Amino acid sequence: MAEDSSSAASIAALITELQGSGRRRRQEVAHKLAAVAKTNPALLVGHMDELIATLERPEAQTRWEILTGLTELCAGHADKLAGAFEGAEESLFDDDSATVRLAAFIFLCRYGATSAKRSDVAWPLLDEAIQCYHGDAEYRDMLSALLELARGKASKATKAALSERVSFDADNGSGYVKTFSQQIVEACK
Repeated sequence: MAEDSSSAASIAALITELQGSGRRRRQEVAHKLAAVAKTNPALLVGHMDELIATLERPEAQTRWEILTGLTELCAGHADKLAGAFEGAEESLFDDDSATVRLAAFIFLCRYGATSAKRSDVAWPLLDEAIQCYHGDAEYRDMLSALLELARGKASKATKAALSERVSFDADNGSGYVKTFSQQIVEACK
């Protein structure tokens, strides 16, 4: 297959390969699809069900690449991504991969930022993850994603809970934790 992954036929071929039995090839294909999602997410819209199904694959890289791609689809197609919620939840608490956990966290924040209802669905998982991973190496990126949630269309209840969750760090933290937490509290007002 040609390396050009910008045509509909190329995308369809990649989607077929993504469903294949070879772990290594699934990872390579997932990486290519995540790159497509960043440059032209519209090319993946017709393949959302297949992408979501891939979240059940055992290898972390395939899941984090696909979650990254699905995150790019949230802005215009969140209504079609409810099926990704279960796979994102599983990935959010993956014991073996901080990268897949972070990709799931960012997806859930972006998904939640699209509507009040979606934020209320995503918030309990995000809240649990904040408590589990506070201070971990990926926490800075988590705070950045939470700021996006706070600035989005999250419900008043979600914003109030988010503000409460980070208020201690906003008042007593230091460095980037304090700065991001203060920005989140302000955005939740």
